[in-house]
Amino acid sequence: MIRVLVADDHPLLRSGLKHVLSQEPDLLLAGEAEDSEQVLARLAEPGWDVVILDITMPGRGGLECLREIRRLHPEVPVLVLSMHPEEQFAVRAIKSGASGYLNKTNAANEVVSAIRKIVTGKKYVSANLAEMLANALDSDTDRAPHESLSDREFQVMCKIASGKTVSQIAAEITLSVKTVSTYRARVLEKMSMRNNAELTRYAIQRNLVN
Repeated sequence: MIRVLVADDHPLLRSGLKHVLSQEPDLLLAGEAEDSEQVLARLAEPGWDVVILDITMPGRGGLECLREIRRLHPEVPVLVLSMHPEEQFAVRAIKSGASGYLNKTNAANEVVSAIRKIVTGKKYVSANLAEMLANALDSDTDRAPHESLSDREFQVMCKIASGKTVSQIAAEITLSVKTVSTYRARVLEKMSMRNNAELTRYAIQRNLVN
């Protein structure tokens, strides 16, 4: 039996995945989590075979949680689940240690085959994502500006572009206002931008925020 931990803050999605997995005799949704802290707490329990991880959960972002999972539980493959298209987050997720990347719109149709593939130690990627990964390995010279950001900087940039204040961001990701302000300054410097308005315009143009 393949024991699956699903981490997503939307009960409806967790319920949908539970229904899909219940149709398979070898798959069991054995646990659920709503944020990064719950994920890590559940993973302290033995016996997990796969984690399905939402990339945009409350608190610490999914990418940061992914890195912690890889550090603490490198034997457990992680399938990243996201509402965002592959071109926005998939390469970053795979580089951060994900075993696969799946868009939520395709989850019901692909999650079973994705789980079965990654538990064998293989990667689950689409042909389009495989090409993007190959291009990313070939050359970094044509990278978009936001791809130079660390995962935390990228998380802060997306929250700023979503209209969140520094104080709101600090509360959401459990950092001090001063630390978030430092990340914001780094983002602006790395991306050669002057203010939040430019960051927001850039993120909208790149479909990095809804």
